[in-house]
Amino acid sequence: MTPLPNRQRLLDFARARGIFGAGDVVAAGIHSEWLSRLVAEGSLERMARGRYRLAGSDTTEHHTLAMVAAVAPSAVVCLLSALQFHQIGTQAPLEVWIAVDRRTARPRLGYPPLRVVHFSGLAFTSGIERHTIEGQEVRVYSVAKTIADCFKHRNKIGLDVALEALTEAWRQRRLSLAELNEFAAMGRVQRVMQPYIEALIQRR
Repeated sequence: MTPLPNRQRLLDFARARGIFGAGDVVAAGIHSEWLSRLVAEGSLERMARGRYRLAGSDTTEHHTLAMVAAVAPSAVVCLLSALQFHQIGTQAPLEVWIAVDRRTARPRLGYPPLRVVHFSGLAFTSGIERHTIEGQEVRVYSVAKTIADCFKHRNKIGLDVALEALTEAWRQRRLSLAELNEFAAMGRVQRVMQPYIEALIQRR
């Protein structure tokens, strides 16, 4: 019979952490062999390589974002996945779009599939919001930063997607002109965005 104290420590840890890795368990002073034991008995579930959570935990609509953040906590949800998170536009990407620093290696994750975009400097560190999903902190670019990024990377996602996002976010008052200008300047897309922004202002 599994000794209750060690088993309970790991269960309590899993309940508090949401998604976690073997390294987190060891850092908490619990031997990693308990992971295998509790997975075998059905108390924990293995979600992906090296990632675990309490069996029967609720799964949200943003479950894949939590999984990615657990493996790559420094990555930021961007572009199409950020639009989907903010419920802007009609995009439903099959991959999770994340931004990573240019000096960072591509995260290794079998599932979900990733679309990795390399950012640097302020383009990477600015406009980040922090959200908690299934107990995991997930970094997501703000609405204004995401829209500016969509224009910056319009060759990857399509200008029509960027225009749809800009129009809908502006109509819903999800951003301000100052925010748009700030991130447009940062992404060097002011000239590209300016005629579309002026058209929206005239309609209001």
